[in-house]
Amino acid sequence: MNVLRIRNEMRNGKTIFDLPLRVTFYARVSTDKDEQLNSLENQVQYYTQFIQEKRNWTYVQGYVDEGISGTSTKKRDSFLRMIADAKAGRFDFIITKEISRFSRSTLDSIQYTQELLEHDVGVLFQNDNINTLDSDSEFRLVVMAGVAQDEVRKLSERLKFGFRQAIKNGHVLGNDKLWGYDKKDCVLTINAGEAQVVRRIFDLYANQQMGIRRISQVLYDEGFTSRKGNAFNVLTIRHILCNPKYKGWYCANKSQTVDYRSKRKIFMDESEWVMYPDPSIPAIVSEELWDRANALYKRRSKQMMSHQSGAEFHNRYPYSGKIICEEHGTSFHRQLLKSAKDEKEAWQCRVYRDKGRAACSAPQLRTAELDQIMANIFNQLTQNKQAVIGAVVTVLQAVPDEHDYAQDIHRLEEDLSALRAKKDRLLELSVEGVISVAEFKQRNDGFNQQAQALEEQMEVLRAEAEKGRRTAVQLEEIRAALERALTFQDGISSTLVTTILDKIVVKRNSTKERVCLDIHLKFGGPWEAAFNRVNPSLCFTRPKNTTPRAPIRRT
Repeated sequence: MNVLRIRNEMRNGKTIFDLPLRVTFYARVSTDKDEQLNSLENQVQYYTQFIQEKRNWTYVQGYVDEGISGTSTKKRDSFLRMIADAKAGRFDFIITKEISRFSRSTLDSIQYTQELLEHDVGVLFQNDNINTLDSDSEFRLVVMAGVAQDEVRKLSERLKFGFRQAIKNGHVLGNDKLWGYDKKDCVLTINAGEAQVVRRIFDLYANQQMGIRRISQVLYDEGFTSRKGNAFNVLTIRHILCNPKYKGWYCANKSQTVDYRSKRKIFMDESEWVMYPDPSIPAIVSEELWDRANALYKRRSKQMMSHQSGAEFHNRYPYSGKIICEEHGTSFHRQLLKSAKDEKEAWQCRVYRDKGRAACSAPQLRTAELDQIMANIFNQLTQNKQAVIGAVVTVLQAVPDEHDYAQDIHRLEEDLSALRAKKDRLLELSVEGVISVAEFKQRNDGFNQQAQALEEQMEVLRAEAEKGRRTAVQLEEIRAALERALTFQDGISSTLVTTILDKIVVKRNSTKERVCLDIHLKFGGPWEAAFNRVNPSLCFTRPKNTTPRAPIRRT
């Protein structure tokens, strides 16, 4: 039936009940509790009888959603099916209890009622006394829907206030399954068995300088496992290291909700976090140990990011700290030798630099000379370069991912979706007076903390997944880089030197004209190297205790 014709007949004195309409209804509750389901049954019975009693109306089977909030319409299957059926022309009029049954979002309410009117379907919001077939209904709908939406905003503000009050009252909010603690009635107590693992993690990381993946393996070898009996997840260890609760501090404001309707959150910079010592949180490790572990964590993270962005890693000069004077046991320091044409990098014993030639007879070494020696050693070690390159690439390809990040992210998204559904049901219970404000606040605070923890885990997982994708894409680049490094197309590789060189010992019998070195690699040695600055043909490198070979031609 055409909306314009209906409005004309209503202006001529007819009521909506006098018109021949096909009528259906929409009912919804936001929880699956027994009392709410009974309420839903009552709604269905009431509207069915109400429609069938009208002589001019034709009853059309109603639409029902159970256990879903009105804040958004995205997951309300029956509601969306009703909209689709309306557009298909299966009925003319919908009866529902109130605007909040459709949605508490002004945007959603107006959008759907306008779409329905465009398809000649009206809506009666019974408790609000709004019939969208009336010509002034849209204005009244905007006002009423705006009020409903504002109630959600006010409730959000009240929840934030309650959250702050709970903190002031010494109630510890957040994850109920925090490793190392037992939690009951918002009070944390130390779980002795789990706390032992937490202390071990901090000791391995801060005192023994182990990496997180290595810590996971060590814990497993020592018999410490997760609650499911598996090796500790890398993410779990990271969260333990970075959680201030373990030193007895409270931490909040890690994230903020940008829009209470969409629930979109942003993560705050660490400078904006709210952190302070909290007497209600028993410390498992000392503040000094926690601070030291986190300083190391930040330093390592910064180095890794710098390395991934293409910047040089922490050792800028590959020979720094690795050239040792046998006579004094001191290291050689870097110096730039400048001339009218250019400048060259060289290395001098610290004693010589401080006290002069009379104090140390060790000669000065030039970086170019050291590079030639290292290139000669590499050439002897890598007779079959392609075999070496193939072996490295094979190892990289064979390294299994420790986690299926896509599956983990999907699982967390499902957990987060379930939490939001619980929050929506809880809100509906509070609005309808089924639970007290105090109970609502306590339960909602718990949901908020769980949701924040899940979102933080998802951010870390996404970052880890991105690293894995970058590694796969760069595999061929790694192959090409190895080819260049092992054939020295771009000169000697400082990264390669840093990776395999342990130290270079300048022998006591070295002179300015003839330099003798012992070169120790991280996987063996030493190698013996000597070069004559007067007669370059006498230069050689060889594993110690072998005959001379591999002469080095100086240029």
